[in-house]
Amino acid sequence: MKKKVIKLIISLVIIAVAVVIGVITKAIDFTKIDLRMNFASILKVVIMALSVVAVETVLSLALSLPKPENHRARSVLSILSSLLKYIAFIVILCWGLSILGVNVSTIVASVGIIALVVGFSAESLIADVVTGAFMLFENQYNVGDIVEVDGFRGTVTNIGIRTTSLTDPGDNVKIVNNSAMKNILNRSDKLSRSVSEIAIPYATDLEKLEEQIPALMDRIYVNRQDVFKAPPKYLGVQELAESSVVLKFVVNVDEKDIYSGSRLLNRDLLLGFRSLGVECPFPQIDVHPDKA
Repeated sequence: MKKKVIKLIISLVIIAVAVVIGVITKAIDFTKIDLRMNFASILKVVIMALSVVAVETVLSLALSLPKPENHRARSVLSILSSLLKYIAFIVILCWGLSILGVNVSTIVASVGIIALVVGFSAESLIADVVTGAFMLFENQYNVGDIVEVDGFRGTVTNIGIRTTSLTDPGDNVKIVNNSAMKNILNRSDKLSRSVSEIAIPYATDLEKLEEQIPALMDRIYVNRQDVFKAPPKYLGVQELAESSVVLKFVVNVDEKDIYSGSRLLNRDLLLGFRSLGVECPFPQIDVHPDKA
């Protein structure tokens, strides 16, 4: 609510400054404006505004109905939905002034002055809009992609004319101005890798275990094809720890499953090693009582 009030105040200030400059430069001459401020005109404006809002709502609803799998298509629908709101505002403003008897062409004549005012007072707004257009054309990211911006990793849930919304796995939403979407790391371009490191006792027959690992990887993949894109890979001995040998495994997954993939692989490796007779070591404390 507070943000909406601030935006409203800024908009009113910009309009007021534009009108003042227009009057001073005689680009806007109120003596030539024929205002028909009567009940019928006001009623027409209200009906017109409600009609435009209704059409915009129906079109926005229509755009929200399709659920395309293609991220590019979802981005275009998101941009169009955002653009509709701005178009509706402009239509209501111009049409409403025309109904009230204002010569809109007179106001259009002062567009150069108003554009100058907006250019100085809303430089970031213009940058957001232009950057958003370039990002759409260059296909830098789309709705549904998982990106990382300034350390925040989240899924692109909405791309608007001015801002982009990111949602992280904890459902925290970050709204970023399009002009601030720099140095983006798009993690959805390629498959990601979930990593698992599991320890085994030094006493384990490593060569025998390595002969059994390929069959274990195939069994794990059969049960996890909804998450894993291929059988997990055994990369070898990762570390010779104090009380165990650490083995490293990786598996290809979609970026959205990178954390759940590691958890699933940890679980399946633990159970799989147990089925092979290999128990993962754990820290133990030896107590030696003093002899009296």
